[in-house]
Amino acid sequence: MLYLILKALLSGVIIMAISEIAKRSPAFGALIASLPLVSLLAIIWLWRDTSDTTRIANHAEATFWYVLPSLPMFLTFPYMLRHGIAFWPALTAACGLTVVLYFLTVMIAARFGVHL
Repeated sequence: MLYLILKALLSGVIIMAISEIAKRSPAFGALIASLPLVSLLAIIWLWRDTSDTTRIANHAEATFWYVLPSLPMFLTFPYMLRHGIAFWPALTAACGLTVVLYFLTVMIAARFGVHL
């Protein structure tokens, strides 16, 4: 149980630090947020929990494929905000677009033999 609490606290501290840094410097906060810190933590936790290299390799590869459909959100969301769409509707629409793109990615990847 202590291990789960440690994982949650460390992960939460990283998110808190990024949001605090972004208050002072949006670009530097974005740079830190763009680092694959969450993915690396997940890989480390997975290694610690399972030591299963095949599972970790599959996780890392799937992460690559799932990052691709998430990227348009980071362009559509600011576009909507800059064009007068309120924060919550813009965020909802950008997240909705991402979900649709995730489904499309899974379907298209499967046609090429990549199973996510």
